[in-house]
Amino acid sequence: MSTALLTPAEVAERFGVNVKTITRWADAGLLTCQRTLGGHRRFSAEQVERMIAAQNTTPEDHDD
Repeated sequence: MSTALLTPAEVAERFGVNVKTITRWADAGLLTCQRTLGGHRRFSAEQVERMIAAQNTTPEDHDD
């Protein structure tokens, strides 16, 4: 079963950041990427969506 893969530009658009930021995040290990045969980065759409959802959840969202 394969998962949808996104280009750095697609990931950057979803996060609202520059493509170079995505490259830095991948180099720092904050985002996991796969490399194509040509050496280009591809990111799991599932992982990206989970990170965006986690980023949008703040302590103020929870009433305790």
